[in-house]
Amino acid sequence: MENSSEEKRLQTTSFVVHATRGVIRDQRTRRKAMVFLLGLAVLLLLAGFTILQSALNPREHPWFVIFFWIACVWLTFTALLLALFDLLIIRLEARRVERALQEKLRSDAERSTSSK
Repeated sequence: MENSSEEKRLQTTSFVVHATRGVIRDQRTRRKAMVFLLGLAVLLLLAGFTILQSALNPREHPWFVIFFWIACVWLTFTALLLALFDLLIIRLEARRVERALQEKLRSDAERSTSSK
């Protein structure tokens, strides 16, 4: 029995690691995840100010209010971290393209000066 639960835990961990790598590596997936997280956070906020307003009374349900706001902050912060990571990746790719272009221009300039 212990081996099966440990094996299941390893499968779950492996899935989470691979899913995270997929989200981080693919720009389109990363941006979809950011939109989904921010949309969910906005939906929670709207629901908190309308439908869940009575349930979010801090005097009656303090733990629910704390959990609700932690969830909203966590979703927003995760989207923010993904956006910062996306920005860093874009800057890194822009530097790589710029260096490649400079190398190409240098090699073209050397070829044109050597052929004259």
